[in-house]
Amino acid sequence: RQRHDLYAKYHDYDSEISDLLGECGMKGQRPNQRPTALIFQNLALFPLMSIWENISFGLEVRGVDKATRRAKAEELLRLVDLPDAADKMVSQLSGGQKQRVAIARALAVEPQVMLLDEPLSALDLKLRQHMRAELRAIQKRTGVTFIYITHDQGEALAMSDRVGVMSQGRIQQIADPREIYNNPVNGFVASFVGENNVFAGDIGTVSEGFANLSTPHGTFRARMAPGVSGKGVKLYVRPEHTIITENQPAENAIHGRVEEISFEGNFIAVHAVTDSGMKMVAELRNDGTSPVPAIDTQVWMSFDAARAAILPDASTRA
Repeated sequence: RQRHDLYAKYHDYDSEISDLLGECGMKGQRPNQRPTALIFQNLALFPLMSIWENISFGLEVRGVDKATRRAKAEELLRLVDLPDAADKMVSQLSGGQKQRVAIARALAVEPQVMLLDEPLSALDLKLRQHMRAELRAIQKRTGVTFIYITHDQGEALAMSDRVGVMSQGRIQQIADPREIYNNPVNGFVASFVGENNVFAGDIGTVSEGFANLSTPHGTFRARMAPGVSGKGVKLYVRPEHTIITENQPAENAIHGRVEEISFEGNFIAVHAVTDSGMKMVAELRNDGTSPVPAIDTQVWMSFDAARAAILPDASTRA
């Protein structure tokens, strides 16, 4: 509830979010008057009601007659691909089917915005991946705005048109998933969404949007984000953008020893420790195009300056 209350508060003054519900936002509206619906983390279906009664409960509270409620429930069951489930009980459904019923119940009151509080967290991996696609398809069919709360980064990136990253109750960045991942505005967003090799140091020469960063592990060149200057700043580079070679590259090179190899299925993570004692990770695609070094092999790790960024710390604006 705390997170959804916070969401409602943001409607009072954050234009990017309040646009979802028009100029009036949520200011001055009681919770039961807001054009929103909520899907709980535990779904909160009523075990002693049939499926159609669960779906139409919100309509019953609003005084809609039984025939209309039944018709609306059956329409929504067709929408979520459960056309024959109207008279079943909750206990007769699988986890994924219960999830669809919860979605149908939320849609029954025709909300402008649907709030989903980690709705897939209790499902196993295969079903969770399937329900991601289901939720996305339902959102596209209905046109209802989904605000989806999750701690699963992959889930957020895969399902969203826009992603908001928050820290300490403050929005750090709102953008489409690719922008969030490829061009984070600060170090918090970069670290929260995905993995990074991080170098701390002092800014040196700056030229055409790039800067040299002097660190205990060497001097590196990378893109410099707005608002970065002086000492004690950090450079971020993704493991998938970290290159491993036998010979020393011309730029952004650091020598080390392979410490561990982790097979992750679609990629292979190479963990190395540099001569200066820093731990780094490089991710190689599992397609045979990149040779995988053996443990204890001496290697050079490097990165393209355009693929790395020197970023400020998290925003603390009110």
